[in-house]
Amino acid sequence: MKLNAKELRELEERRAQGTLREIKRQPLYFILENIYDTYNIGGLFRLADALAVEKIHLCGECEIPPNSRIKKASIGTYKVVPWEYKKTAKEAIANLRSKFKVQSSKLQLKTQKEKNLGSKIYDLGSINIIAVEQHPHAVSYTEAVYQLPLALVFGNESYGITPETLKLVDTIVEIPMWGINKSLNVIVSAAIVGYFAINQLTS
Repeated sequence: MKLNAKELRELEERRAQGTLREIKRQPLYFILENIYDTYNIGGLFRLADALAVEKIHLCGECEIPPNSRIKKASIGTYKVVPWEYKKTAKEAIANLRSKFKVQSSKLQLKTQKEKNLGSKIYDLGSINIIAVEQHPHAVSYTEAVYQLPLALVFGNESYGITPETLKLVDTIVEIPMWGINKSLNVIVSAAIVGYFAINQLTS
């Protein structure tokens, strides 16, 4: 089922929590650290729905649904994309690492196709955590190795991801900038890296 913007805005919360949340989701997570702009948060919900993200972790100093501007910018997708608030990105990262360590022995890939995929792109005992940030130790997003399950970390619109959080990730990737502007809007950055990672992993 595909819904347009009007249908998503008018979607009842009860229905959104039911069958529409049962769509097949990617083992992909967004960790949003101190995103100030509520329209950016809403836009990231819309992107997360497009990528079938498993969950968004909203961390630190940020608004959460049902903030009216998040509702507006997300065109209602905040109702269908699972999300959770954490006080810090550190807490979200620790939670994800612990979750996959525990689940690794329980996860079974049922079909031969899934087994083939699993041998290539799944590390069942851990989650790959990648920060998207301009940084001296960053590599181009096109050169990084992506592996599912995967969490992408995005930071504040002005100062980016905190140094404390960067110490906790596996890799830092950046998008090359050839003009005078140092960085892209967080939604644009998330879309570029998110789609590149999923295309690489599923092709």
